[in-house]
Amino acid sequence: MNIRIPFPKCSFGWRPGPCLVLCALLILSGNAWALAPEEVLVVANGDFLHSGELASYYMSRRGIPEKNVVYLSVTTNEYCSREEYDRRIVPPIRACLEERDSQKAPIRCLLLMRGVPLVVGPREDRKEKTRLESALRRLQFQQRQGKSKGEEHQKDVKRQIDEVQARLSNLAREDESASLDSELTLVRQPPYPLSGWIPNPHYLGFRGKKPKGMPAGALLVSRLDASSAATVKRMIDDSLAAEQKSLKGKAYFDARWPEPGNKDLTGYAFYDASIHRAARRVKDSALMPVTLDEKDTLFQAGDCPDAALYCGWYSLATYVDAFKWVPGSVGYHIASAECQTLRQPMSKVWCKLMLDKGAAATIGPVAEPYVEAFPVPEVFFAALVKGDLALAECYAIATPFLSWRMVLIGDPLYRPFKHKEKQQPEMLSNTGRSSPIPGRP
Repeated sequence: MNIRIPFPKCSFGWRPGPCLVLCALLILSGNAWALAPEEVLVVANGDFLHSGELASYYMSRRGIPEKNVVYLSVTTNEYCSREEYDRRIVPPIRACLEERDSQKAPIRCLLLMRGVPLVVGPREDRKEKTRLESALRRLQFQQRQGKSKGEEHQKDVKRQIDEVQARLSNLAREDESASLDSELTLVRQPPYPLSGWIPNPHYLGFRGKKPKGMPAGALLVSRLDASSAATVKRMIDDSLAAEQKSLKGKAYFDARWPEPGNKDLTGYAFYDASIHRAARRVKDSALMPVTLDEKDTLFQAGDCPDAALYCGWYSLATYVDAFKWVPGSVGYHIASAECQTLRQPMSKVWCKLMLDKGAAATIGPVAEPYVEAFPVPEVFFAALVKGDLALAECYAIATPFLSWRMVLIGDPLYRPFKHKEKQQPEMLSNTGRSSPIPGRP
């Protein structure tokens, strides 16, 4: 049985406020962005097998103009250095964006294909790193050879080793690492701080506010990526098929505690309450049966047949095979580093295995994002079931920060409820394992 464990504490100090009523009103009454195929620039890695083929396949299926593609020559690994990002990824993408702008055909969304790196590292001072690594090797050799020189000598060498290792650690600047996807949202922007995160101007919770450092605009970014090219093609086909007839199946929401009512919440409690409210939004849409679990344990094997939508937390890097995913399904598991890889065969992270098992779209972080950086469940699912916004737009208005660690995987143009048909109220039920959604007939 999988029991939830807490997230690490946030070191940045920001907490999301109670914006969900405002969010719902804006979603229900605002005008849709209506992302169009001609506004999507597809980014492939010309050095990665099948990346270009997948780009062509997606573009033909979605009717994206042939000119809306850029081929990078970049590492085939999931991780790339900041130097390679600045030298090999940013310039060709910027050039394409500027060309489209000059043609009066601006791009609003980047789609990264399988083969484009997943993570961009922090800046490095290579000369200083090389010098310190050389010094460290020399000191470690002295440590091994100097055992006969007495205790004081050993202590002095150990002190010097600790100092060099600390300086190497400071060079790493780990809070500058990010998902490549999130970094590219700001590829059009002037230079910005790489340390920590940047407020997202699309986030619904920032409407009417001007957080410090928030840029004037940002691109939408999604990726079509998975453990194999065949899985990516299946994701494309499933999304298109589900969109034509509206996504059918059941919705599963896995909270940890009972709904707290109208309280001013922060941190874990805020996101747990948001899962409750997301479940209510989907139930109110009458699009599919909804199951809400508010127990501390996770859904277990066999609990979630015909899964079309899912949101829950928290099983760290250990996917629980509770779901039978329907074609076109969207799953979102709130846990740290669940998108740290999409390729490693033995990995059990949720994003990889949800896609391997049949989901068409998912969300997750490449490293520890801290709880308040996750997309707000109520905003994401309320926008999704309303049907006016594409997947990339739903994600953008639900995600608080950019230049950080979150990733959206799925067809950015996917609208699973574009042709929605409401079900009869009596069809809304629960499995018997979980409690029904409270407070609604």
